Amino acid sequence: MTHGSYSYDDDTYSVAEAKRRARAQRRRKVASLRREGHFDEDGEAVQGEFDWRLAKRLLGYLRPYRKQALWSVALLLIYSAIVPVFPFLITLAIDRYINPVAEPYASLSQSARYEGVVLIVLIYMGLRLLNFGLRYGYTYLVSWLGQYVVFDIRRAIFVKVQRLHMGFFDRTPVGRLITRVTSDIEAIQQAVVDGVVGIVADMGLLIGLMVYMFVIDWRLALVTLTVMPPLYLALNYVRKRIRDAFRAVRLRTSKSNAYLSENLSGMKTVQLFNREARNERRFDQINLELLDAYVEQVRWFSLFFPIVQVAGAVSVALILFYGAVLLTGETLGGATGGAVTIGVLAAFLQYSGDFFRPIQNLSDRFNILQAAMASSERIFGLLDTPEGVTDKPHPARFEEGFRGEVRFDNVWFAYQDEEWVLKDLSFTIHPGESVAFVGHTGAGKTTIISLVSRFYDVQRGAIYLDGKDVRDYDQVTLRRHVGIVLQDPFLFSGTVRSNITLNDDSIPLERVVEAARFVNAHGFIERLPQGYDTPVLERGAGFSTGQKQLIAFARALVQNPDILLVLDEATANVDTETEELIQDALEKLMQGRTSIIIAHRLSTIQNVDRIMVMRKGRLLEQGNHFELLQQGGYYRKLYELQYQRQSEARPKVSGDD
Repeated sequence: MTHGSYSYDDDTYSVAEAKRRARAQRRRKVASLRREGHFDEDGEAVQGEFDWRLAKRLLGYLRPYRKQALWSVALLLIYSAIVPVFPFLITLAIDRYINPVAEPYASLSQSARYEGVVLIVLIYMGLRLLNFGLRYGYTYLVSWLGQYVVFDIRRAIFVKVQRLHMGFFDRTPVGRLITRVTSDIEAIQQAVVDGVVGIVADMGLLIGLMVYMFVIDWRLALVTLTVMPPLYLALNYVRKRIRDAFRAVRLRTSKSNAYLSENLSGMKTVQLFNREARNERRFDQINLELLDAYVEQVRWFSLFFPIVQVAGAVSVALILFYGAVLLTGETLGGATGGAVTIGVLAAFLQYSGDFFRPIQNLSDRFNILQAAMASSERIFGLLDTPEGVTDKPHPARFEEGFRGEVRFDNVWFAYQDEEWVLKDLSFTIHPGESVAFVGHTGAGKTTIISLVSRFYDVQRGAIYLDGKDVRDYDQVTLRRHVGIVLQDPFLFSGTVRSNITLNDDSIPLERVVEAARFVNAHGFIERLPQGYDTPVLERGAGFSTGQKQLIAFARALVQNPDILLVLDEATANVDTETEELIQDALEKLMQGRTSIIIAHRLSTIQNVDRIMVMRKGRLLEQGNHFELLQQGGYYRKLYELQYQRQSEARPKVSGDD
C-alpha cells in the first residue's frame, strides 16, 4: 500500500530518520556546550576542577571585614547547634511524659507529666525565638558582607580597566567588559551570600545532626546514612555537567552582550545601510545559542533536587522498616531487634528530613560556587591582565622649568608582533615649535601621538621629553603636561562645565569661562538654556561636531598643557563659519606650546613651523610648506593631488573659462 509517492515502510523510515537526525543534532549541541565549558573567551583551556587558588583569592576580599565575617559564622554555628535539639525535645516529650515506657517517668502522676510537657514546650519555644534572632543576625551580616565584597571587586575592575593600555581595548569587546561588571559580579555576590557562609552553616548543621543521631540510637543513624555513597556518586556526576554548563552560559552571555553593545553603538550605520533584518537574524542565532546553554544548565540543575529527595525518601523508608523491626522485636538477618521507643522513631523521622535538607542546600550552594568559579576565572583573568604600560617604582619628576622638547631616537614600534608601524624613526621637536605630520593612511602618524602620551610603549629605541625617557615618567603626571584634542571629541553625560573640567572641582567657573572665551566656545555655550550647567546627554547627543570640538579645545586649555597633540583634522565635517572659529582657537592654543598636529588636509597646516612627511613608518621629508614644495618631492605630489581633487570637486561658475 502506498502513501503519496512513498510506501508506508518508506514513510515510517522517513519519520525514524528525522528523529535520528534530531537526536544526532541534539548530541552535537550538547558536545559543543561541553567543549565550550572547557575554554574561556580567548580559546584558552580553563581549570577543570574546583580551583582552590581562585577560592582563596576570592575569600581574600573578606579580609577587611573579618570581624563581621567571624560574627556571622559564630551566629551560624550557634544556630546550627540549636536546630538538632528540637527533635530531641520531641523525643523527651513523648518518651517521658506523653507515652512513658521506663521508670521513673512511667510512675509519674498526670499533673507531673503535664508539667513536664509544658516545660519542654516552653524550652522549645524559647529556643525557636532564639533561633529567630540568630537567623536574622547572620542573614543581615552575610548580606552586608556580600554587598561590600561586590563593591570592592567592582571598584577593582573599574580601576584596572582605567589603567589598561589601549591595545587591550583594540581586541576586547565592550560587551565583554560589561558582563564582568554585571552578571559575573552578581555570581560572586551570590557565592558570598549563599555559597561560602551557607556551606559553613550546612556543614555545621550536618555535624550537629549526626552527633545527636548517634547519641540517641547509633543503629538508626547508620540506616539513615546508608544512602550517602550512591547519593555522592550521583551528585558528583551531575556537578561536573553543571560546571561545564555554567561556563558555557557565561561565555555565550558575554558574546551576546558584546554583539548587542556593538549593534547599539553603530545604530546609525545599521539603519543607514538597512542592516536591521540581517542583524536581527544574527542576534537570533546568538540568542538561540545562549538559550541552548541555559536549557542545558537547567536540565542538569533540575536533577539535583529530585536526586536528593529520592535519597531522603529511601532513608525514611529504611528508618520506618528498621524501626518497625526494632519495635516489634522481629528477627532480621539472624539478629533480634533491640528496644526502640516511639519517641526515638519520631525523632529520627524528623532528623531524616532535617539531614537531607542541608544536603539539598549544599547541592544548590555548590552550583552557586560553580557559577562563581566560572565568573572568578574571568574576573581575575581581567584583573591579572598586564597593563602593558607600567610605571617604574621611582618615576622621574617634571622640573619646574619644563620646556616641552620631544625627541624620537631610533624608534621601532608594532601593535602586533613585528608588524612594524614605525621603523627606525628619529627627529626632534624643539620647545614651543609647531609640527604637523602628514602622509597617507597607515603611515604611522597617529601612532606618534599615542607614543608621546604613553598609550603604548616602544619596543625599540626611546622617546625623550626634555631629555628624559617618557617611560621614566609617571603616566598620570605625564598626561597632566600633555593635552590631546581628538578629531571626534568625546563628551560624557553630565553638564557642559563638567565636560570642560572633567569633574575636577578644583577648577573654578571663572577659569572655565576664560578658557571657553579664549577658544571661541563661550558664545554658543552662553546661548544654551542653562549655560555652563546645561545637561549633556550620552556621547554629546544634541551638540554639533563643531560645538563638541570647541568644548574639547576648552577642555585642553583649562588643563594648561605644555605639549599639545591634535589628532587628524580638527576642522573636519564643519561649516565654514565654525571652521574659522576652530582654526582661530587652534592657533591660540598652539601659542607658546610645543604642538604636534596630525593632518590630512594640507591647506590647514601651511602656517606651522615644520611639516614632517611620513611614508610606511619612516620620515621621508621635513621642512616648512614652501621649502617642501620647492623640493618637488613626495609632499609636493600629495599637495598637487589634493589641490587637483579640490579643483575638480569645485562647481564651475560663469566666467571661469
